[in-house]
Amino acid sequence: MSPAPIRVLLVEDHAFTRDGLRAAINLEADLRVVAEARSGEEGLEVLARTQAGPQPVDVAVLDIGLPGMDGIRAAAEIAARWPGVRTVMLTAHDLRGEVLAALASGAHAYCLKSADPELLLLAIRAAAAGSAYLDPQVAHHVLGGIRAPNAASPLSARETEVLRLIADGLGNREIAQTLGISVSTVKLHVQELLVKLRAADRTQAAVQALRQGLL
Repeated sequence: MSPAPIRVLLVEDHAFTRDGLRAAINLEADLRVVAEARSGEEGLEVLARTQAGPQPVDVAVLDIGLPGMDGIRAAAEIAARWPGVRTVMLTAHDLRGEVLAALASGAHAYCLKSADPELLLLAIRAAAAGSAYLDPQVAHHVLGGIRAPNAASPLSARETEVLRLIADGLGNREIAQTLGISVSTVKLHVQELLVKLRAADRTQAAVQALRQGLL
């Protein structure tokens, strides 16, 4: 017996965009849009009903630019009222301030509307699994400017360099070549980053650093 699909709430005020997102999500066997809303307020009303029913929503996909209550405020409200619901922020922008505000609100993933649909599907799956996800273009833009550690940061200068290169999409071997150190040393730095930031994976480490104001 196959596992139940990840149940998705889609909150998007533009009908054309909402139709396209629904179609892309419902093509996947492991994903299903079970509820929709056109505003943050309506999304909360929908969740109040679904979370009390037999098939609660697992992941809410929120447009950041919703009318009235925007996606950031809605994500914060969802985190406070239904901590089991994971949130994916969808936006047309990769502005650093917007990304930081979204992550601070409790959003678990951030994806650009212009990105390949596969990235949104990846973001939904990652969020449902308890991982953090940043669209690669967003990660490069927001994290790529890191050059020196925060004075109050628990991270060393070298760990911050490693984190910056992770944000740039480099693997361990590429990081080792860039910094002139061994791959085993890079692995040690990555493990130390995960421990210090209490993160489960590399992307989550970057997200946690942003949320804690370390970058």
